[in-house]
Amino acid sequence: MNIHEHQAKEILKKFGISILNGVVIYDLAEVDEKIKKLSSSNFIIKAQIHAGGRGKAGGIKIVKNFKELNKEVKNMFGKTLITHQTGPTGKKVKRIYIEETCKIKKEFYLSCLVDRSSSKVAFISSVEGGVDIEKVAKKNPEKITTVKLNLSKLIKNEEINKIVKPFNLPEKLNNKAFNIIRAIHKILIEKDVSLIEINPLVLTDNDELICLDAKINFDDNALYRHKDILLLKDPNEIDSIELEASKYDLSYIKLEGTIGCMVNGAGLAMATLDIIKLYGSEPANFLDVGGGASKEKVSAAFKIILSDKNVKGILINIFGGIMRCDVIAQGVVDAAKEINLSIPLVVRLAGTNAKLGKEILEKSNLKIISANNLSDAAEKIVEVTK
Repeated sequence: MNIHEHQAKEILKKFGISILNGVVIYDLAEVDEKIKKLSSSNFIIKAQIHAGGRGKAGGIKIVKNFKELNKEVKNMFGKTLITHQTGPTGKKVKRIYIEETCKIKKEFYLSCLVDRSSSKVAFISSVEGGVDIEKVAKKNPEKITTVKLNLSKLIKNEEINKIVKPFNLPEKLNNKAFNIIRAIHKILIEKDVSLIEINPLVLTDNDELICLDAKINFDDNALYRHKDILLLKDPNEIDSIELEASKYDLSYIKLEGTIGCMVNGAGLAMATLDIIKLYGSEPANFLDVGGGASKEKVSAAFKIILSDKNVKGILINIFGGIMRCDVIAQGVVDAAKEINLSIPLVVRLAGTNAKLGKEILEKSNLKIISANNLSDAAEKIVEVTK
C-alpha cells in the first residue's frame, strides 16, 4: 500500500526525523485559513499523487508570496498530472501539500527497503540526491552505496557508519545522521514497511538534516496489524476496477491489452500472461481468484474483467486444488448468462473435478471454447480475438 508524501512525513516526524512545517489542502476554500499556520513568506506547493516525477510534470512549484501561492494552488488543484509513473491517463490532483522552504547546502539520497533477493534489509545512500537519482544510478553507480543488513530490531553503529559515509558530513552532524538511520530502520521493522525513500535528505545552511521529500510503501499482507496505517489509504489513487476487486478479496491489476484473464494462483497467472504475449497478443489484466473462491466470488471476478471496455476476449485458466473446477465452471456460467456474454471465452480446466467442470460448461449452451492445456488455450484465445 502506498501513501501520500504528507502522510509519510508525519510518520517520519513521529519517529524523530525533521521535516519542514506544512499544511494539506483538500479544498480551495481551506487555503487562507490553513496557511496562517505557516510562518514563512516563501512556500513550496506540491501536488499529492501516488507517482514520482511530479516536478517535471508541473506538480511542484516554489512561490515567494501569498498572491503567487493562491494563483498556483488554483492552477494545480484538479489538474491531471502525467508523469513517467502515471501512464498516459495521468492522475488528478485532489489534495495539495504546502510547505515552508529552507536554504539548502547539499542534497543526499537515502532509502531503506526489504531486499527479497537476499532476504535482508538494504539501505541505499548517495551524495547525489534529487530528481535525477535514476541518472546517477545508470551513469555513476559508484556514487551509490548499498548496505545490506540481517533482519534485526537493532542496527549496529558500524553498519550506520557505512550507510552515512557517502554524505561526508562534519563530525558534529554524525549524531543527527545516526538518529535518522535508526529511526528509519525502526519504522521499517515496526510498521511492516517494504520501502522508505527520502529524496532528497538535505543539509541546510544552518546545519540541519531535513527530510525534503518522502515515500513509504507498506506490505499489504501485514496491514491487518496496523489499523492506523490502513486508514491512510486514499481510494482516489486506486483504479476504480481494482477498488471493486478488493471488496471481493480478488487480486486484480489492470493492464493495457485486450485479453481478460481469470486464474487461480499468482504463479499460474504470470505464466498465463507470458504465454498470451508469446502467442502475439497482450493481456488486459492480472486477476488471481485465490485458492478457495466461492461461486459468488468467481462471478464477481468475471464481471470485473468485463467492466474493462478494452477486453475483446477472456481466457480462464484454472488448476483445481483447493479450488474445485466445478465451482469455477458454475460461477462462469452464472455470470455469463446474467450479463449476456457476447465476446469469445476460452476455458482451460485441470485438477480437482475438472471433468465435472467441463460437463457444466458443455451443458450451459453457451459459446465456450474448451482448451486441453495452457498452450492450446492461449493459441485459441489469441486466434478468436484477432
